[in-house]
Amino acid sequence: MPTQIDKDACREAYNQVRDDNSDTSWAAFKYEDSVIVPAGVGTDYRDFKQLCTDDVPLFGFVRFLTGDAMSKRAKFTLITWIGERVGGLQRAKISTDKTLVKDVVQNFAKEFMVSDPRELEEEYLCSELRKAGGANYDAQAE
Repeated sequence: MPTQIDKDACREAYNQVRDDNSDTSWAAFKYEDSVIVPAGVGTDYRDFKQLCTDDVPLFGFVRFLTGDAMSKRAKFTLITWIGERVGGLQRAKISTDKTLVKDVVQNFAKEFMVSDPRELEEEYLCSELRKAGGANYDAQAE
């Protein structure tokens, strides 16, 4: 059975993260049988990381505050988590199913495919987002 996505529910979670008036900083999307549904939303990135266990595939849309001494801004990322114990067939399916998620999650600065928990570290992700973000005025102060 081909994978489907609950667009309305996933879009609602996505919009909560995008909303500047909301404290929500992440939304996760999981498989429920052959349907991608929201796995939760939250304000603490550590809660998102706890969902990324070694036996599940998961998609995450996360807002990070990045910038430099001259400006701070919200940057968004799409994270595809593939746990180490996820089977080969499911791994292959994730890359095609990601297009369904991208129909909902359309605006992000950088995309990550992760299977190592160390690559979920906030400092690493923010560093990569800064690199993708262009001008860095902190470099002038060094």
